[in-house]
Amino acid sequence: MDPSRMNPDALKRLNKTELEALCADLRGEIIAAVSENGGHLASNLGTVELTVALLRAFELPRDQIIFDVGHQCYTYKLLTGRDADFRTLRTFGGLSGFSNRKESEADLFTTGHASNAISLAAGLVRARQLSGETGHTVAVLGDGALTGGMSYEGLNDVGNSGLPLIVILNDNGMSISSNVGALSKYLTGMRLSKGWIGTKKAVAGGLKRLPLIGKPLFTFFESAKDHVRDLFIHDKFFASLGFRYLGPIDGHDVAVMEKIFRRAVALNEPTVIHLVTRKGQGYAPAEDSPDVFHGVPPFYVESGEYKEHAAAEYGKTAAEHLIKCQQERGDLCVVTAAMKDGTGMTAFESACPDRLFDVGIAEEHAVSMAAGLARGGQRPVCAIYSTFLQRGYDQMLMDVCLQELPVLFLVDRNGLSGPDGASHHGIFSLSYLRDMPGMRIYLPLNEAQLTAAIDESLNGNSPAAICYPRKLPHHPALAAAPAAPCVTLKEGADAVLLCAGVIAQQGLAAAELLAEKGVSLGVAAVTQIKPLGDGIWPLIARRPCFTLEENVSSGGFGEMLSAEAARQGQPLPRACFALPDGFPAHGDRKSLLRQAGLDPETIAASIMKLLNGGKL
Repeated sequence: MDPSRMNPDALKRLNKTELEALCADLRGEIIAAVSENGGHLASNLGTVELTVALLRAFELPRDQIIFDVGHQCYTYKLLTGRDADFRTLRTFGGLSGFSNRKESEADLFTTGHASNAISLAAGLVRARQLSGETGHTVAVLGDGALTGGMSYEGLNDVGNSGLPLIVILNDNGMSISSNVGALSKYLTGMRLSKGWIGTKKAVAGGLKRLPLIGKPLFTFFESAKDHVRDLFIHDKFFASLGFRYLGPIDGHDVAVMEKIFRRAVALNEPTVIHLVTRKGQGYAPAEDSPDVFHGVPPFYVESGEYKEHAAAEYGKTAAEHLIKCQQERGDLCVVTAAMKDGTGMTAFESACPDRLFDVGIAEEHAVSMAAGLARGGQRPVCAIYSTFLQRGYDQMLMDVCLQELPVLFLVDRNGLSGPDGASHHGIFSLSYLRDMPGMRIYLPLNEAQLTAAIDESLNGNSPAAICYPRKLPHHPALAAAPAAPCVTLKEGADAVLLCAGVIAQQGLAAAELLAEKGVSLGVAAVTQIKPLGDGIWPLIARRPCFTLEENVSSGGFGEMLSAEAARQGQPLPRACFALPDGFPAHGDRKSLLRQAGLDPETIAASIMKLLNGGKL
């Protein structure tokens, strides 16, 4: 990459040929970095020209650009001063895979969740108006973000208030899984990228070539094309919300986008610019399978094959068991929020197509709809990542738990998420779930415990949550653990470490280090957090007790056990090892655990110090 081209000022001096070469280089750099570190590939390849056009048409920092979700900002990072560090993408201590305000002033927010960009941008516009500052604000969102209700709250407010906000709708027909819902069908009808965009280009090009009358006819066509467009598409949806609609526009034509962006600035009113892009543009494997190449582990560029062999996953195991349960029961259904692939529920859809409901990026709706299914006599299973289920907190509390409805939540990606970072860590699960009255909480160690928890939940009459990371642990002690609320994995005479779920792997490693120093540490895995099983109390009655969890300390397992022990007159834990208050960064799991003091060496040293009368 030529550093002299990698900034907004240099972009403005490039001609068409130079811009095409730059876009090709940007794609090559994105593919190279993601092939080494993993990341969001298809979405970023589809927004190269879009980002280049944005930075040519607008002036940073006077103008403000917000990417919804922020996973499509790789080109933006490369062009706003982070090109030298781009190969550190998603590595510990390197660049984030999302927008991150700690990295650059060009990133206004640290992002990672969908459908909030319009609301954030509306606040920025109003702040400008209040302070008397000049400039323009742009919210860039994919069509998948419009499956989330918060986008409509923002659109409704902005259109009603007449705020001069520019909303760029990047329409590639997908979010992660294929987009679903009425709006997706509406956009498909509006898109007509092969029809309207192609016809417009052909007519304009033909008119320009006509001698004498060509230029006047072209001028007339330009002034009348909005009326012509209405013969091809219907754009009254955004107009009814108070927005001027411009599009659909070819999202891979830099010159056309620049022109449209400047027109939107001149309008000085709520404006939606509808761009049509191709997810995975420029890399054949991603173009052919954009869902597979949405978020990828390291891969071989030549073939597109992953470098890592797929490990056994909780979600896929859960789906296989749910298929069996449905065959036996006949009343089971699965609800997910644009994550049927990530949660492993694609297999359930294949086996029971009429009983999987993918509602798009709408977690609140997913939870309340599951409540309605339960109230209607079905047995719903709601499969959502931990970090995204947070958005359905009120619905879990009011629509599920208050109603005492037997909805089962499969809480995927529990614990540290690794390279996805702060917005995706599932480290608040226990804190927000244990608040829920009547909610049963499981942390299975293996397939047998997972299927047992599913069976117990489906046969019960209360809400339940089964929390697990993506991959099943391969530690032999965990793999062999029987289904029980509390399982002793290692005997020990001097102290006992109670571990919440699969982080028991770290506990066992710490026990081995202590054994080398003559300390016999017992290790037990607690696999049912709420209600706590009575089997815990004999374990801590005559030995110092410590707790270990991959959750923030506030509201987590350690606090819960301490409070329950105090109520029952049992010995309190000597220390509760948990994640500190805050948002861990991104990186490999081993580095993140070490940074949080949850690596075996730090745990062992801390226990040794406390057993010897010291303080942490």
